[in-house]
Amino acid sequence: MTEKKFHEQLLHFEQICKDAGLKLTHQRLLIYTELLKAHDHPSAETLYKRLEKTLPTLSLDTVYRTLATFEKLGLLHRLETVTSQARYEVFGLRHHHFLCDVCGQLYDFVWPPFDTMSLPPSLNEIGTVDRTSVVVHGTCAACAAKKGH
Repeated sequence: MTEKKFHEQLLHFEQICKDAGLKLTHQRLLIYTELLKAHDHPSAETLYKRLEKTLPTLSLDTVYRTLATFEKLGLLHRLETVTSQARYEVFGLRHHHFLCDVCGQLYDFVWPPFDTMSLPPSLNEIGTVDRTSVVVHGTCAACAAKKGH
């Protein structure tokens, strides 16, 4: 992410918090900043471990509550994985995810043809769709190479 885009995301974050009447605490800012910098879709526990040295008063419960608040405000996306903890990312460029079922690594990929497809009309009978995303499960190249040896 470019420095300009990073700064724009932080300004957006500050404005969303302000509009929601949410105090912009040091902890919230550091948690969001860490998510902006992360490329690995960290879990709450991973975020906590990364930040506890900088913020020794931070608790894991605070991280969970902050992530839940950010999700309600539409600031991040929670990825539910079958075999591991929920993972988080800040909304950004439209993309989907490949989840390695061996090592648990998440990889982003873009799929423009999927993004432009029309959803089945029968979904209207079920409810309204807010967003779509694909999680593809498989074995990443690194794990496949290890299996080959």
